Amino acid sequence: MGAVFLVGPTACGKSKVAVEIAQALDGEIINMDSMQIYDGMRIGSARPTHEEMKGVPHHLYGMVPMGKDFSVAEYKSTAMETMAEIEARGKLPILCGGTGLYLNAMTYRMDFGRVQGDPALRMRLLEELEANGAEALHQRLCIVDPSTGARLHPNDVKRVLRALEVYEATGIPMSEREEEFTRMEQENYDFLILGLTMERELLYRRINARVDAMLQEGLVAECRVLLISGIPLNHPSMMGIGYRQVFPYLMGEYGYDEMVERVKRETRRYAKRQMTWFRRDRRIHWLNVDDFSRTGDLIQQILSIIKEKSVIWRDLCDYQQSAHRTAGCFFEPGTPGADSRQR
Repeated sequence: MGAVFLVGPTACGKSKVAVEIAQALDGEIINMDSMQIYDGMRIGSARPTHEEMKGVPHHLYGMVPMGKDFSVAEYKSTAMETMAEIEARGKLPILCGGTGLYLNAMTYRMDFGRVQGDPALRMRLLEELEANGAEALHQRLCIVDPSTGARLHPNDVKRVLRALEVYEATGIPMSEREEEFTRMEQENYDFLILGLTMERELLYRRINARVDAMLQEGLVAECRVLLISGIPLNHPSMMGIGYRQVFPYLMGEYGYDEMVERVKRETRRYAKRQMTWFRRDRRIHWLNVDDFSRTGDLIQQILSIIKEKSVIWRDLCDYQQSAHRTAGCFFEPGTPGADSRQR
């Protein structure tokens, strides 16, 4: 049957739109956000609440324990299995999130084992880390691979180390290897990638409002629980935007107002980096949320794109025609009255 991917910057409304698509097309949603996948990070990662899911099955949210390593290869394997299970039920998989590397992993045939770890190289880099600190290691990465260096926070030691390993083992910056995705063979299943965007100032206002709402909901308390858990602060599960700004506040490094401003500023910067990543992907069909006065109009446009651009619609129609004729009725997916859950 295939799958629909919904991408875009944080706070643009992906989760809500994904639910609407799922209701219209009898789909189920798979998480494609590298922070929402962790347990214990509900508020700061903006994981959809039970109420926001509106009865639509959601998968791979909060499934990985905090402090556990979870690679892109593991994500792809788990997500592919989940897609197969959803398709076996005759439902449409809808993958929703803003992690560009997850999108590439799911839509390209990536060889995750091409750059093997070198224990001697890793030991040398760890010794350099201990002697000079994370900031110095990050600065060296910025020299050999400015693009990856700009994308990674200096405290994201694990990924900084990996990027340096890739460069020193191959002589090719990781950013250039990522650009090879455009020349890789795509996965052998039908898929359609939709992207949501909006005017920058509106997006930034939404980000600021979301941060305020997270703080009211208990972001600081959530971070306090994580801080006392003993998980290293440089573990990827602790490096999410918002979390890594609140932790120093809890440790007394700066005050509440500065913490709030840092969370908002870094979230805005993250949204900008997301758009930079996604705009390189010419497969994405973009929809500007500003062009639609009602969510319903946006959903209808999305359904039109699915119907026009891919065989997903045909396969879905074939399955649902068969199922509903057997039940003594018939409808075309996405039409009023087709599904009692539709609005």
